[in-house]
Amino acid sequence: MRAGVILAGGYSTRFGEADKTLADVDGVPMIRRVATRLDGVVDELVVNCRAAQVEEIERALSEIAVEFAVDPEPDGGPLAGVRTGLAATDAAYAAVVAADMPLVDPGFVSFLFDRAAGHDAAIPRWEGRLQPTHAVYRRAAMAEAAARALSNDERRLVSALSALDHVVVEESTVRERDAGKTFTNVNTREELRRVAAEFENGAPSEPHGSDGATR
Repeated sequence: MRAGVILAGGYSTRFGEADKTLADVDGVPMIRRVATRLDGVVDELVVNCRAAQVEEIERALSEIAVEFAVDPEPDGGPLAGVRTGLAATDAAYAAVVAADMPLVDPGFVSFLFDRAAGHDAAIPRWEGRLQPTHAVYRRAAMAEAAARALSNDERRLVSALSALDHVVVEESTVRERDAGKTFTNVNTREELRRVAAEFENGAPSEPHGSDGATR
């Protein structure tokens, strides 16, 4: 079984006071854009967020089946969010995607699941940097690695990777699959306007390379 864990618990200080996960992306809340694009390639969806966010996110995701994994401590960082999100599923592998990535490519996520098989993780590299908030993890291994890192007061996701048997999907492979836009994230109002324009100009609901759906 495959799960999708959407990380939505950050405070998004660069975006302003509003919750950016609920920001309007061409008429659709951003987190709904992420959820609908993941929904076809996973068997269950988990949203990690703060308790104060649940009601509005649940409304934004109406008619989409999701489980909520609420942070025991608000904004403990992405690694804490991953640990909390993974604890809400029994899936063998889980795709972890930030809620501010509305152009996430389901076909590329399916490809990451395939690359992760037999390993603890498949993590892409884009523009010279690993993308641990757009990756697939073996649930049990990553949950253990995250717990160990957090116990050592490490809050960065990359701090858990050294304990994992992980495959790096290099940038050349991402480019071969024409999947670079999947890493587009929204931190500011200007970035939101640019992403909204992608949908206004006809960004497909099932991007290039969407294959391997599980349902």
